[in-house]
Amino acid sequence: MIPEIGQFAMILALLLAVAQSFFGIAGPWRGNARWIQAVYPAVAGQFVMLGLAFGCLVWSLVHNDFTVKLVAGHSNTALPVYFRVAAAWGNHEGSLLFWVFVLSVWTVTVAAFANSLPRPFVARVLGVLGIISVGFLLFSLATSNPFERLPPGMPDGVDLNPVLQDFGLTIHPPMLYVGYVGFSVAFAFACAAMIEGKLDQTWARWTRPWTTVAWMFLTVGIALGAWWAYYELGWGGYWAWDPVENSILMPWLLGTALIHSLSVTDKRGLFKSWTLLLAIMTFSFCLLATFMVRSGVLVSVHSFAADPTRGIFILTFLALTIGGALTLYLWRAPLLRSEAGFDVVSRESFILFNNILLVIATAVVFGGTMAPIFVDLAGLGTMSVGPPYFNVMFLLPIFPLLALVSAGTFARWKRGNLGESRKRILSTLTLATVLGLAVMLGFYGDRSLLGPLGVILGLWIIASALVDPIDRWRRGLSVSPAVLGMTALLPST
Repeated sequence: MIPEIGQFAMILALLLAVAQSFFGIAGPWRGNARWIQAVYPAVAGQFVMLGLAFGCLVWSLVHNDFTVKLVAGHSNTALPVYFRVAAAWGNHEGSLLFWVFVLSVWTVTVAAFANSLPRPFVARVLGVLGIISVGFLLFSLATSNPFERLPPGMPDGVDLNPVLQDFGLTIHPPMLYVGYVGFSVAFAFACAAMIEGKLDQTWARWTRPWTTVAWMFLTVGIALGAWWAYYELGWGGYWAWDPVENSILMPWLLGTALIHSLSVTDKRGLFKSWTLLLAIMTFSFCLLATFMVRSGVLVSVHSFAADPTRGIFILTFLALTIGGALTLYLWRAPLLRSEAGFDVVSRESFILFNNILLVIATAVVFGGTMAPIFVDLAGLGTMSVGPPYFNVMFLLPIFPLLALVSAGTFARWKRGNLGESRKRILSTLTLATVLGLAVMLGFYGDRSLLGPLGVILGLWIIASALVDPIDRWRRGLSVSPAVLGMTALLPST
């Protein structure tokens, strides 16, 4: 009975997502206040229904309902309760339901905390998020039903994959999902702004907090995954350039570029076209990651499924969603001109150069990950791309990026003169060099070039980011919260 309730709740959630999409897009277009208002109950209802559905799945796992195919295949009576709960997202069907549930959490949060924004704009944002929900709910119900029944008679389940029976399963996937699903909000804000035709600084200011939170969760999720892989898989390191690892790294790289491009659009009204494109690209690569994990096109310890039908569904949805967004982008291109300018040596320039390098790094990872697939599809045989390629090619844009981050910390908006900050640049670089060499030679004995260079550049970023808060503290001034957050990565504020 409980599984049937869960499946019925998913069907109701799909209907509510359709209503959310329609009223969110059509209401502002027709100027119908009642339709705009109708979006909010649809959002709340979808959240409740998906929460109910996911709760039913967890209940089935905890209570060992082996008449449910998912439970029988990923649990058993001897499995600890907390692993039974985690098993809800430790497989393809359950993780997909969790994916769309997380999306509903983001959606209801936007509806609740964006009430200071114009109602028509928020309705459009919720409408776009509704379209994404419709796509994934259709995918789940049509190809990946988590409540599919088995004939009675199985006394016990197959058990959860032993590799997944680890504390990492309880925290790594949820953090990861909250992160890259959260980029759908930035995508929705960008689409809403393009539909509305108001592409000034305002939409970027509204989008920044949501994007930053999503990026933070994705960062934590990737870090936890690297830690888990280090001690569980025996790779001998935290990162092995596994294809599915790469699929999550690419949205992170683009998301990093996006949050800093948003800062320039917000503060200076520049990079509007670039920022919109990054919002589309970041979410595109989130969908691409979903496709890679669930289509079977990549062989990885992280892959959930190997069903071509599922892959075609996701690929079609990706093409329709991103194709529609790019069409909007081309339609609104004439509105994206920026009047303000900036010098070559300015904070805007450093952020732009850094963003370009991040996009290049993404292209390097994408090329190395997808090349074997393209070669196979072209009938040219087989090829393997492994760490030797990534360890060299990825570092080519990353090392200059790290150097620009450190120097750019001292640049000013609009007009800059690094000569004024030469002393600070050289002093922080010297300090980082001494500490980096001491750490690598004293504690690790690393005699390679790349290890010390990476540590030195990382320490240089930290030292550069700390200069401003230390200086403000010495002068008795307040320390900006932004300094405690994003300035340790790129000079965004």
